[in-house]
Amino acid sequence: MSLPSSAKAITFILTRDRPKSIAFYRDVLGFRLVREDIFAAVFDLNGTMLRISTVETHQPGPSTVLGWDVPDIAEAARALKDKGVEFNIYEGFGQDELGIWTSPASDARVAWLKDPDGNVLSLTQFQD
Repeated sequence: MSLPSSAKAITFILTRDRPKSIAFYRDVLGFRLVREDIFAAVFDLNGTMLRISTVETHQPGPSTVLGWDVPDIAEAARALKDKGVEFNIYEGFGQDELGIWTSPASDARVAWLKDPDGNVLSLTQFQD
């Protein structure tokens, strides 16, 4: 049996400090907080549900856990920088002054950032 065609993806992020995460995802990234209960803070990521759960011992991994396809990555990066977001710079990637990397294998442009718990997030613009 397969999942029904009506099944929608849900994504999960772990945090050590839920109030700080709520402020980041709501006030910095601009997503709507749908509800909060003892298990999670739930956001609407433009049609995809994000559940942020508290795990006091959470240690973030080094890889991207969540990302967004944006129409203009430079504009999105500048807007987030204006809100105090710092983009990750990776040695040898040749990122521009905003922290945007252009893939040599495609026309994708990517910038990485971290949430308050160090979870790696990304912005991607796919060129037409």
